[in-house]
Amino acid sequence: MKKYLILMFVGIASGLLGQLKTGLDFAVVSTTQGKVRGFQSNGVYTYMGIPYGKAARFEAAQKPEPWTGVRSSMTWGPVSPLLTPTTSVSDEVEWVFDHDFGYTNEDCLVLNVWSNGINDGKKRPVMFWIHGGGFTAGSSQELPSYHGENLAKLGDVVVVSINHRLNVLGFLDLSAYGDKYKYSANNSVLDMRLALEWVRDNIANFGGDPNNVTIFGQSGGGAKVNTLMAMPSAKGLFHKAINQSGAFRGNILGKSVTQQISAEVLNELGIATSNVDEIQKVPYEKLSAASSVALRKVAEKMRNEGKSMPGFGLSWGPSLDGDLLPYDMLSEEALQLSKNIPLIIGTTITEFMPSIGLNMLKATKEEVRAYVEKTYPGKTDKYLEYAAKAWPDHVRPSDLMDIDLRFRPGAVYQANVKSAVSGGAPVYMYIFDWQSPVLDGKYKSVHCMEIAFAFNTIQRTRNMTGGTPEAQKLADKVSMAWINFARTGNPNHKGLVNWPAYNEKNTSTMHFNNVCKVMPQLDKELIALVTNP
Repeated sequence: MKKYLILMFVGIASGLLGQLKTGLDFAVVSTTQGKVRGFQSNGVYTYMGIPYGKAARFEAAQKPEPWTGVRSSMTWGPVSPLLTPTTSVSDEVEWVFDHDFGYTNEDCLVLNVWSNGINDGKKRPVMFWIHGGGFTAGSSQELPSYHGENLAKLGDVVVVSINHRLNVLGFLDLSAYGDKYKYSANNSVLDMRLALEWVRDNIANFGGDPNNVTIFGQSGGGAKVNTLMAMPSAKGLFHKAINQSGAFRGNILGKSVTQQISAEVLNELGIATSNVDEIQKVPYEKLSAASSVALRKVAEKMRNEGKSMPGFGLSWGPSLDGDLLPYDMLSEEALQLSKNIPLIIGTTITEFMPSIGLNMLKATKEEVRAYVEKTYPGKTDKYLEYAAKAWPDHVRPSDLMDIDLRFRPGAVYQANVKSAVSGGAPVYMYIFDWQSPVLDGKYKSVHCMEIAFAFNTIQRTRNMTGGTPEAQKLADKVSMAWINFARTGNPNHKGLVNWPAYNEKNTSTMHFNNVCKVMPQLDKELIALVTNP
């Protein structure tokens, strides 16, 4: 009888929490620009598509115009146009990732908020999510894992996610053609700063603490976290940082390159520098095509001159402008700027998985050896030795070719240099090596896999995670670590084995799996092998 009553109470409580609450005068919050109305789902107040800025093309964003009355903010806002619109997808991959591409508009400076309470005077930690997709694609709604409801409810935190300008819209350097475009090379980064200023000025009414803001992002979002950490004018707008699979070694572009690119774009469009304002009226599709041609031409010129290119090649992204971004991301100056910002940083074990693209999941040892020799000529024997030594539990031959060596070396390097800053805030390193069972384990720990665990959105992402009890248990551990870090700067909690701060000597690394373990760095030899000439 007692068991029955408990189950009945749980069922009633679940039903109440599952209710959707709305009303014309319900969930109304005041902002500096006007009032907004959201809704309540599962006890969490939700606001979507709130404008935080406005901007003419290639100009710095400003606060939006104030509005009268109450603005309905109940559905996703516009997303930044992509360089190449999505007109087709790969069936299986799309099923796994389950994208929501949204609708595009250059007026895309909007954000979303999830909170357990509004207008209540409480000071909840704020978790400010920056989406991936490099600096050219993506949005705050792109993946189901990004949804903030569960994280807000579980941790009593306020979750904010943003859209901002991307690709040529966010990074075309027209600064040589007048003060109107002074910051155009980094307008996308300015958008992010403006969104953080919106949080500073408004989040208290949504139940959040503007003096306890954690920025976090994955892939390109992690790179954006690094960018903000190196931006002097963003100092004080956030207090902690999490970089998931977004650490890159190498310098960012300078004006000598970004202005070459803009000159080529104008040339492709047939616009004279004396009439540069005409570029603001060019149809986006034409602008996008011209920008892609310009990138290719400048990249070819740089290769011919023997000049190195950053990251994954010449693409749109932040650049050194001597003002907004005066420092390279991991320079001594940038590290001092972010000295007091605690950091969680890590990667998944098999980020980009060549076995998927090459249809080599079931490759033989001989086929894997041939792949390694082609990728790392003359290093095959050592590679296979060090890879097997570092990851002995990865038993399929294809596992050894799928080990991530694209993001992981940058994460290790960043953890080493940041943790070495004298008197600096702690660094916590992780590797996510849980393997998805979906499609017979084909997708392993693919890029983006860990996001659902950080947001505790396992049931929203069953196509990728399988939605299994094991996945849910791990998500409870990971998400609570992220929540505790946002609250205190320390990710430890009772449900997780002790996670020590990282330094280059102890190399303490949390391995997130069905059984979580902390171990010293296991892949030193492998990383040294592939990163050294």
